[in-house]
Amino acid sequence: MQRHYGMDWLRIGAFALLILYHVGMVFVPWGYHVKTAHPADWVAVPMLLTNAWRLTLLFLVSGYASRALLTRSPGPGAFVRSRNARLLLPLVFGMAVIVPPQTWVELVTHHGYAQGYGWFFTHDYFRFGKLDGILMPTWNHLWFVVYLWVYTLVLALLLLLPRPATLQAAFDSAFSGWRALIVPLAYLLVFQVLLFRRGEETHDLFGDGIAHLAYFPAFLFGFGLAGSQKVLASFAKLWAPAAVAGLAGYAVVAWGELSWPGNTLPPHWASEAFRVAREIQTWATIAALIGIAERFLNRDHRWRPMLTEAVFPFYIIHQTVIVLVEFWLLPYGLPAPAEFAILVAATTAGCWAFYLVGREIAPLRPLIGLRRRVARPVPPPAEAATV
Repeated sequence: MQRHYGMDWLRIGAFALLILYHVGMVFVPWGYHVKTAHPADWVAVPMLLTNAWRLTLLFLVSGYASRALLTRSPGPGAFVRSRNARLLLPLVFGMAVIVPPQTWVELVTHHGYAQGYGWFFTHDYFRFGKLDGILMPTWNHLWFVVYLWVYTLVLALLLLLPRPATLQAAFDSAFSGWRALIVPLAYLLVFQVLLFRRGEETHDLFGDGIAHLAYFPAFLFGFGLAGSQKVLASFAKLWAPAAVAGLAGYAVVAWGELSWPGNTLPPHWASEAFRVAREIQTWATIAALIGIAERFLNRDHRWRPMLTEAVFPFYIIHQTVIVLVEFWLLPYGLPAPAEFAILVAATTAGCWAFYLVGREIAPLRPLIGLRRRVARPVPPPAEAATV
């Protein structure tokens, strides 16, 4: 399977947007581990530009990458073993080392927790129970890794089904041409609007059914897309109308937020319009981005290999950096623009430091989501080579 550089760039961009989105969570009046002293309702409007589709896109590109990884594996068993190592080790390390500061800051700032971090880590975090309604130990933002691992296991079981070529042909037929836009959008409207009411995600693996209805199909779609040049070509042709539809959906979503900001309850018709527009925004934007990746971004650059490798370590550490830096900034009462600038700069620096240092320490590499380095064989001396 030939590497698709455009999908690499799409993955890099999606994770970069996710990090910026989590910085924004400090300033919007939505729940988060730490908040600025004066959250503003208007911040929700730019946040909603990516809120609807960012995670669905991440699962889709993860499914695409899984197909590429499978083609380089001797079989489904080896593929699963590889994914276990690449996902479960960082998950356990993250839950034990990276995530605890987030929970401590949340307890201190939201619940008046009076103990220092050392006491919290040694006495409270590993309680395997709740404190002030917060379950510990926890995975926080690493829920994405948990879901991705579970979806990978289910995918491996599906790979045992007979006649995979027939399944790929069915995918090509179902999603080629305009069906690449219409069929997934129809699915979202039926399951997320008509049959179920998509609300707050719990990130509880066994109590997040509505989220699974969106994310697991996206993961499978990405897997199928990786084997279908026909569907990729459809997205490349339709990226412009898809982008227009995505922006139109966002315009309705932004209008709803501006008209009924915060916890203001909109009338039923406006709420329904918001829901429909949100799903249109979701798939149309994703379709446009896939088309752009296929048509304009499928080219390599000297920075791509490093950025591709750095994405997962960035994801592991970024939220802890955001939460700790904002916690340290709170006593200074800085204006929100200054806080935002410092958070973006500090998070970027912290992510790069975590990756650049971690990649050079062999025992840390698998813990931050990087492959173990394989020692290269030493070439024989020139004299011996002629013997």
